[in-house]
Amino acid sequence: MYSTQEDQETAVLVAVTTQKQPAEKTQEYLDELAFLAETSGVKTLQTFTQKLDRPDTRTFVGKGKLEDIIAYVIDNAVDMIVFDDDLSPTQVRNLESEFESRQKEVKILDRSLMILNIFAQRAQTLQAKTQVELAQYQYMLPRMTRMWTHLTKQRGGVGMRGPGEKELETDRRTARDRISLLKEKLSTIEKQAITQRKNRDRMVRVSLVGYTNVGKSTLMRKLAKTDVFAENKLFATVDSTVRKVTVDSIPFLLTDTVGFIRKLPTMLIESFKSTLDEVREADILLHVVDISHPSFEEQIEVVNTILAEIGAGNKPTILVFNKIDLFSDEEIELEEWQIETEGEKVKTRLERVTDFLKNSYLDTPKPKSVFISAEYRENLGELRDALLAQVKEKHFQIFPNWLNTEDYSVNDDEFLSE
Repeated sequence: MYSTQEDQETAVLVAVTTQKQPAEKTQEYLDELAFLAETSGVKTLQTFTQKLDRPDTRTFVGKGKLEDIIAYVIDNAVDMIVFDDDLSPTQVRNLESEFESRQKEVKILDRSLMILNIFAQRAQTLQAKTQVELAQYQYMLPRMTRMWTHLTKQRGGVGMRGPGEKELETDRRTARDRISLLKEKLSTIEKQAITQRKNRDRMVRVSLVGYTNVGKSTLMRKLAKTDVFAENKLFATVDSTVRKVTVDSIPFLLTDTVGFIRKLPTMLIESFKSTLDEVREADILLHVVDISHPSFEEQIEVVNTILAEIGAGNKPTILVFNKIDLFSDEEIELEEWQIETEGEKVKTRLERVTDFLKNSYLDTPKPKSVFISAEYRENLGELRDALLAQVKEKHFQIFPNWLNTEDYSVNDDEFLSE
C-alpha cells in the first residue's frame, strides 16, 4: 500500500541534456521518471536539467547546478534525489558526501534503483520475488562502499585493516553468498517452470508483450474473461499470468508478461530470464502499443530491441494499437456531435479514429495491424479474427487431424463478453 499524503516521500528529478539526448527527449524521459516515482509512491516537487557534453564523472551534474539542487533540497526538506541515468558508485559516494558536509541526509537514487523498487513492491509470486531480490543484490554489490564512508578514516597500513574495511569485506561476502543462493533457488524454480511449460507444449501459446502501461492486462481481462490486475501505473504486472482461452473450438494459452521500458536495468532482464521464457517460447506475440502516447514509435523500437535480445524477435506477431479512444489528431476531430448520448458519442468518434488509422502508414499486413480500445471493447472482434487465423494455422500444424468436439466449443459472443 502506498504512503498517505501526509507521510508521502518527496523527490527532485535530475537529468542531463547532451548531443545524443536533446532537450525534448530529456523532458520526455523526465516525465516518465516522474511517473515511475508516482508509481513508487513518491511525490515529485521539482525537476532539474543541465546541458553538458556528457554527465560529470564526479557528481553527474556540474558544480553550479549541484549547488542549485542542494539549496532546493535543503530549503524544501526533500527526501530524495532521483537521477534519470545510472550513477556510478563514485558519483553516489560524492553526492552523499556533499550533503553530509551540510548535515543533511538525503537519499540518492538513479533510474535503475527506482525501477527495482517498483518491482519489489509489485512482485507477488515466489519466482518474481526471488528475481527482484537477485537484481537488487546485483545492483547493490558494486555500490556497497557508500555504506561505510563513516569509517574511511580508520584505514590500516601495511599488514593492517581498519574495521570499516573488515565490515565491508564481510558485507560483500554476504552479498555474494546471497546472490549464489538466489541463483540456485531461481534455477530450481526455472526447472519447475520448464516442466510446466512442457505440459503445455501441445497447445498454441500466445504472449502479450509491449511497453509498460500500454494496456496489456486490461486486454488480457477482456480476452480471457479473468480478473487480472490492471492499473494506470508503470509495471502493474510483474508476474506472468497464463489463462486458457477457446475460440471456434480451438483452445490456446494466453500469457500476460512484464512490460518493458527504456533504460531497463540489465540485471532485471537477466534476473527475469525465466519469466521471459514465456515470451521466448510463445508461438504468437500480441505486441500491444499505446497509440495515444506521443512516443509510441520509439516504444515499439524499445520492445522490438528487447525481444531481439531475448531471442524472440522473429515470431509471428500482431501489432495491437490500443487506446484509440485517447488518440487525438486535428484531422479526425468532429466539429460537433451529431448524437446526444455519451455512449454513442464515444462509438462515433472511435469509428472515425479507426477509419483514419486504417488509412495511415500504421496499417500494415506484416505484422498485421489492429486498432482497438480495450477499455471500450472497440474492434475486439477484428482482433479476435486476426488472432484466430494465426492460432488456427499453428494449431493445425500440431493437430493435422483435429476434429471439433463439444468439449472445446464456445460461443464467439462469450469470447468478447465481460
